[in-house]
Amino acid sequence: MSRKGLEVSEASPSQGPPEEAPQFASHFLFLREMRVRQWSKNLILYAALIFSKNLFVLPLFLRSTAAFLVFCLLSGVVYTINDLLDLEADRLHEAKRKRPLASGRLSVRTAIAGASFVLVVALGAAALLGFRFLLISIGFLGFNLAYSLILKNIVIVDVISISISFLIRAIAGVVALNTAGVDLSISPWLLVVTFFLSFFLGLCKRRYEFLALQDAGTHRSTLTLYSEDLLNQLISVAATGTLIAYSIYTIWPDTVSHFGTDHLLYTIPIVVAGVTRYMFLVYRRNLGGDPSEILLTERSLWATVIAWFVSVALIIYVAQP
Repeated sequence: MSRKGLEVSEASPSQGPPEEAPQFASHFLFLREMRVRQWSKNLILYAALIFSKNLFVLPLFLRSTAAFLVFCLLSGVVYTINDLLDLEADRLHEAKRKRPLASGRLSVRTAIAGASFVLVVALGAAALLGFRFLLISIGFLGFNLAYSLILKNIVIVDVISISISFLIRAIAGVVALNTAGVDLSISPWLLVVTFFLSFFLGLCKRRYEFLALQDAGTHRSTLTLYSEDLLNQLISVAATGTLIAYSIYTIWPDTVSHFGTDHLLYTIPIVVAGVTRYMFLVYRRNLGGDPSEILLTERSLWATVIAWFVSVALIIYVAQP
């Protein structure tokens, strides 16, 4: 099997370490280090609001937005800590070495200070949303730290851990509303969909890394234990699980009773189109390295997501029998 190598330029001995950016630029660099473009992953916190039919209830919408922002800040802290731990490996990676920390433009001291401040703000805001929401926020942070330190080094478990992180986000969206006195729970089948979809995206990312990186084990130790055939099979399993779980969710008696309609089943073709289109991009265009980036830049996927959201909104909020 051939892999496309990544060339790593080495600084000459006469070159010193990269100079840190001026103080006025440090805030911008720290914001980049927190990977704002990847905060879209936290949009899943709105699932509880949408599927509880409270999307247009302003106080609850604002509360879900506050919860979303808390998890965005916590995600930024986790990304920063992860980059601090992987600093040397990132400097050997063609793309990651351009990050503020790996490139040396943002100092370790500044990154630690910034992450500490953001963490205090995030946990303070979480406490204002209720004790239970604070607990799940701390749990999210702790689990992701465990991933950065241990779980990411265990084959298969590394990708499953990413899926669990998404499950925590989905549950946090429910907790944020429950602490406001809204009595709701999330469908188990919706959690299954969340798990398999995030598992699918994580496996696609591993496949990209496995094929694209020369000496892949120096960048991520578990990559040496994967194979292209294994990843292809696991991706198929995860994609199938996503589609089956979503299909069952749309016609599950509790779902039909909650929404008063079984019309959600008509959104199944849109979900099939989205998953299969993503697989096309992974297998035929060698994408998949950054799911957030693909979702932000691929017009076909954007159209699919918008079509699904509009269809679901019309079915839930408008087309009631």
